[in-house]
Amino acid sequence: MSTIIMILLISILILVHEAGHFFSARMFGIKVDKFGIGLPIGPTLWEKKVGDITLVIHAFLFGGYVSFPDDDKDSDVPADSKDRLMNRPIWQRAVVFSAGVGANVICAFVLVLLTAFLWHNMPSGKFDTYITKITAPKEAAVWNSGLQEDDKIYEINGSPADSKYALNLYAMYSASFDGKTDEDIVEQNYTNLKKINQAFTRDEIIPQGLIVKLPIAVQEEKVILNKNILNAVALYKNDEVNLSDKQIELRDEIKDKKFIETDGTYSLNDLAFAISDNQKPIDIKVLRNDKVVALNTVYSDKDGLIGLEINREEKLIPVTSIKSAFTASWNYLYNETKSMLIVLKQLFTGKIPLKNMHGVVLITKVGGDIINNDGIFYGILLTAVISMNLAILNILPIPALDGGHLLFLVIEKIIGKPVDEQIAEKIMTVFFALLIILLVFVLFNDIYVLVKPLFIK
Repeated sequence: MSTIIMILLISILILVHEAGHFFSARMFGIKVDKFGIGLPIGPTLWEKKVGDITLVIHAFLFGGYVSFPDDDKDSDVPADSKDRLMNRPIWQRAVVFSAGVGANVICAFVLVLLTAFLWHNMPSGKFDTYITKITAPKEAAVWNSGLQEDDKIYEINGSPADSKYALNLYAMYSASFDGKTDEDIVEQNYTNLKKINQAFTRDEIIPQGLIVKLPIAVQEEKVILNKNILNAVALYKNDEVNLSDKQIELRDEIKDKKFIETDGTYSLNDLAFAISDNQKPIDIKVLRNDKVVALNTVYSDKDGLIGLEINREEKLIPVTSIKSAFTASWNYLYNETKSMLIVLKQLFTGKIPLKNMHGVVLITKVGGDIINNDGIFYGILLTAVISMNLAILNILPIPALDGGHLLFLVIEKIIGKPVDEQIAEKIMTVFFALLIILLVFVLFNDIYVLVKPLFIK
């Protein structure tokens, strides 16, 4: 049921977007031929003529369009008729092309404002994380950290721990013996190795049967995550280098040893890498009885787990008046939009790989889970965020999107005449094809993420 609710909410956004185009066109007296829900891919589920407008529902539901006589080469509307969109002034066409984006922006704010009025709260995006149980093996460092049940995580490696996944992210990116290390650490450990084993050069394969002394390894540095990473709008960039299979095997062999008898297959450089892949410290401060307590250093295991059960509670902003409802709604939507723009920038600059792009299928699943676990208000807020996302993506100056049409209008204004119809049509066709390819790619990503856990034992 929660997934069905999410599908309905997303469908409303599509209707709102296309209604923006439709009503703005009708406001100027521009003829509209079709109002379509879904993309014209595959079979048509339902079609009906209402007045002079054909209503259509396509099998590929996630999308929509408004069709004008200009889009139909066989239209019986005269080429010079004012019923045609392209015969209207540039400013009217600009209003029609941008009305869908405007409708999504208005819809987003209305949904957030509605939530504020009905719920009397607004999420702050900040969380309190409490320790409920230590589940790590008895030899794990967390048992000697001084951590207690009901402690509230206050700070991790100097960063405030008020984001939802701060503890998880620090644990994951601080995994011990993860097959990676920093080259500077390798250099330091090589220097220390060389001091006590001067007979060997760096890349010389040490003969079998010799004893090599091992220094106390320089520990890997603690991870520092910035605000964007902690708020999941940027990916952590790991600049460490990978160990070879031989170096990983050597790392496991020499762990906790002071010397090793060689087998004639590795060099001092291999040993330097092997002892450099160790543990990254995690320094945690907790709030206990209203006092900040610094714990002894803890370490996550090779899987990036500390061994804790936790409970998260989001800090809610109370809405007590009409003014506070508007203020809280504006701040919420502003912060979410800012985060979306940061993610979009990361995508365009390649800092977030395309494999991390996801679409409406996964959003529907995640949204359904959110409604099921956190309640309908969080689902409505997610819908508002998606509505803003649709607005931002559609306003981009890319042919086949609303922003692409606006781009052609700007060019028309500059050169004093419309872009050649055949050239514009070819450009639109190419970018529409690219858009479909992107949709298929994103759909594959979504299905892969949803199906993958079924094959992991």
